Amino acid sequence: MNFLTGAFFENFKMAIDTLRGNKLRSFLTIVGVVVGVITVMLISSLISGINVAVEKQVESFGTRSIFLYKMDIGIRTSAPSREERMRKPLTMDDAAAISNLKSIEVAVPYLDISNNFFGQKVNVTGSNGKTSTSVQLKGTTSDVDKAPGDVLIDGRWFSSGESDEKANVCVIGDTVRDSYFPYGSPLGETLNIGGEEYRVIGVLQKREQLFGGGGGNNDQSNVVYMPLGTALKIKPTAEDLFILAVAKPNQLDTAKDDVQDLLRIRRHVKTGDKNNFAMETAASLIDQFKAITGGVFLAMVVISSVGLMIGGIGVMNIMLVSVTERTREIGIRKAIGAKQSDILLQFLIEAATLTGFGGIVGLLIGWGITFLIRLVFPSYVPWWAPPLGFGASVLIGVVFGLFPAWKAARLDPIESLRYE
Repeated sequence: MNFLTGAFFENFKMAIDTLRGNKLRSFLTIVGVVVGVITVMLISSLISGINVAVEKQVESFGTRSIFLYKMDIGIRTSAPSREERMRKPLTMDDAAAISNLKSIEVAVPYLDISNNFFGQKVNVTGSNGKTSTSVQLKGTTSDVDKAPGDVLIDGRWFSSGESDEKANVCVIGDTVRDSYFPYGSPLGETLNIGGEEYRVIGVLQKREQLFGGGGGNNDQSNVVYMPLGTALKIKPTAEDLFILAVAKPNQLDTAKDDVQDLLRIRRHVKTGDKNNFAMETAASLIDQFKAITGGVFLAMVVISSVGLMIGGIGVMNIMLVSVTERTREIGIRKAIGAKQSDILLQFLIEAATLTGFGGIVGLLIGWGITFLIRLVFPSYVPWWAPPLGFGASVLIGVVFGLFPAWKAARLDPIESLRYE
């Protein structure tokens, strides 16, 4: 074992000396490997960063949450089908019925009224004169304080009495606070929504943004909640209802079955027909998203492997040149007792060292770029990416250096000593 270790390090030292003696040639040879490793690092960090961001955002609604809507929920690759668009919306009665299930802790309806009944965006105007039509307006019930997702950091949610009275009160997201009340507490202040004044009674904690920010409908903190009855005064024909149901502890699977059976009965779905509503959980949404990003990652790795292949071809070419240049050296080594396996190992280690060095350079550059990307986009380097990048670069050297090493090992020592 000590002999093998000593031979390896001796060959490794010879490989380093060779690289030092041909710095420019060595660098140009490994450019393809460097680019390939950088690409693998960037792709893995972006995909992992997006996956982590999605997990955090979805799980902020709680791992016991069940999301219900009339159309399919999750990542869409096409527009809703006609069948989806024609489905009847979920109703307040559906939410009330779900709340009464033994396996359900609470069911909270959310009614989107961002457009009025003429299909126009509703204006939100503050006392500072700012006006916007991109604020998300949602009506809900007083049970919203029991639902996960939105965290109240100041003030309170509206009471059941205010809901019954259709009071003009609202709870605002962090972005709305920054936009309309940047210099003081918004509590007790008013917002003009659709021509009427609404008193701010609560402020929500800023929600983590999926892709590092964005405005308008892409910002989950750019939202105003109000009592459901109040919302219907702005948009009496509103039907775009979303229901967030929360299962009791350790009863998620039972709750899913109960909710599905209940809605199939209420929505008159025949036995054997597929659901005419969507039902997802945090876990199913995360799995759905990971299935998509996993496919993208695989496709991008295949594309990035082109860079590694180009680097490998460069290594093979330069090693063949090196064998020709060092024919006499090979002959001398064989003449003093070196075996074919010794020569083969020498050139394989040299090729692996060359591409391994390229892998290290690629990892360092890739890591630096991911830190810059993190400033504007979710980026997270998974633990397996650096070992994978380095291992792939060394493997490229071994695979593409095998033929030059085999050629060097089979040189005739007498002919090699005559070579000039």
